[in-house]
Amino acid sequence: MNSSTLIGLVVGVIMLAVVVATSSLNALAYLNLHGLAIVLGGTAAAVLIGYPWREVRRLPVLLRTVLRGDRADTQRDIDELVAMSQLWMNEDIHTAERELKKVSNPFLRTGVQLLIDNTPEDQIIELMQWRIARLRAREHAEAQMFRVMAGFAPAFGMLGTLVGLINLMTLLGAGSVDAIGQQMAIALMATFYGLLLANLICKPIAVKLERRTEQRLVVMNMVMQGIAMMCEKRGPAMVRETLHSFMAHVEDEIYDGGDTVTGPDAGPIARTAPAARASSRASAGQAAAKAPARPATATRAPAPAQAPAPAAAAPAPARGASAPLLTPRPNPDGKPNGIVAAKAAQAAHDALAAALTRR
Repeated sequence: MNSSTLIGLVVGVIMLAVVVATSSLNALAYLNLHGLAIVLGGTAAAVLIGYPWREVRRLPVLLRTVLRGDRADTQRDIDELVAMSQLWMNEDIHTAERELKKVSNPFLRTGVQLLIDNTPEDQIIELMQWRIARLRAREHAEAQMFRVMAGFAPAFGMLGTLVGLINLMTLLGAGSVDAIGQQMAIALMATFYGLLLANLICKPIAVKLERRTEQRLVVMNMVMQGIAMMCEKRGPAMVRETLHSFMAHVEDEIYDGGDTVTGPDAGPIARTAPAARASSRASAGQAAAKAPARPATATRAPAPAQAPAPAAAAPAPARGASAPLLTPRPNPDGKPNGIVAAKAAQAAHDALAAALTRR
């Protein structure tokens, strides 16, 4: 069973049990068959009206899929692709056909079979892309069915509330207190059941199915990339490293700390970088130890500092040549630009001070 699904169900049941046990005098007050029948029956009827029977009858299968730990064995698919690429590079067609029967992934088996049948690469990729799109559409529709149920359940909960309130109004005049309480329970518990069914069962199942579809699409795209590399006669090592990059879990695609990456997800460069740096440091230390000591030389007094030569004037540009872009433009009075700007700012400050004094 899927561990996260099991933990979520246990946490939800415990939370409800604790809330009911600590907040009410009678826990059986939360059990109302009339409100539950309105919510479950109305939701089921709406789904049957909105979807064909061939899709509705798959609901138990989808529930088993959510509860079951359905995790794709991507490493097995990578190993099978690498083995098939090795056989394909060696042009061992008979062995490839024999080993193809042992491949467990039907999507991979179809792609390799088309490759063995000398199908053009563009047709193989087109067919595989069509199968990916079909799987995405079908599984999206299955997840969407649970999202639709999550919308129906609260609506029928409100319907049960209206039914209970209508019956309550008819009993206010001459009804007994027990009958009024029963109708009020129907009105409130129907909404409770609708919200619980939508937010604790239907929506989580839809999210789980969507996440499963995303993982399956990643695997199928990885297989398609491997088949494309086999069409190009890429080597098995290149195929293996490219496919591992599809499944690598990297938090930051730009920088991951260099040699801090460890474990099976770390690439060969990341795994060998610390050893290479340690080896280079050890080699440098050994070379420094083996190098002969250089004789000490007498320290010569530093030469007296010479005055810097005056800067030569920049030559005038020839006729017809354009002046450099960074050459400062001369001022009419021959003064540097900084002095002119400072005098202009001082004059503006004096004028402003005079104007404030007159006021």
